[in-house]
Amino acid sequence: MIKTLALIAHDHQKDKLIDFAKRNFKELSALKLYATGTTAKRLAQIGLTNITAVASGPLGGDLQIGSLIVENKIDGMIFLWDPLSPQPHDVDVKALLRIAVLKNIFLASNLKSAESLIHHL
Repeated sequence: MIKTLALIAHDHQKDKLIDFAKRNFKELSALKLYATGTTAKRLAQIGLTNITAVASGPLGGDLQIGSLIVENKIDGMIFLWDPLSPQPHDVDVKALLRIAVLKNIFLASNLKSAESLIHHL
């Protein structure tokens, strides 16, 4: 069974996620990926073709990923959120993180934990 991973990064974290994806291209290519808006486009630009894009986070993408988690369609999530910048959709971000914890999926919120997650998913 192919494992499913959600990839999300706030604006100031996107470059870090793209660098992570380049370093872990082989591992990510073996998974079914979901990503929000611009993150999905940027991942596609580096050659990942196994991505299902949802809306941008502020336009409901975080809620779409949360819904997939509720439906047990996501095994893990890498969410590089920006702790120093206010987000207009902060309520959605908190709801997404809450449901990830409640559903007990793999969850990485920084690069160190993402590196560990990608090798244990």
